[in-house]
Amino acid sequence: MRIDLYNSAASEIASEQSAQQVSGKNAASSQANGEDRATLTSDTTSIGSLVSTALNSPEVRQSLVDSLKQQVSSGQYALDPSKIAGAIIDDHA
Repeated sequence: MRIDLYNSAASEIASEQSAQQVSGKNAASSQANGEDRATLTSDTTSIGSLVSTALNSPEVRQSLVDSLKQQVSSGQYALDPSKIAGAIIDDHA
C-alpha cells in the first residue's frame, strides 16, 4: 500500500488558502455593511508543520531494510505464498 502524502497535503493547503481568501473578502464585505460575522478555520500552522515533517521523512527505513537483509541471508526469513497472494488480491480489490 502506498500513501501519497504530497498530493493530498498540497490540495488541502491550497483549499485552505482559498477558503481564507474567501473569508477575508466576506469579512470586509460584512464589516462595510455593519453585519456580524463568524468564521471557522483550522490551525494551518499545525497542518503545515505536519506536512513538512511528512515530506522530510525518509522514504526508506534503512534499519528495517538492513534487518530484513540479515534475516534473508541467514535463512531466518520465511515467505508464505498464501499471504503474499492474499495481499496482492487485497491491494487490487
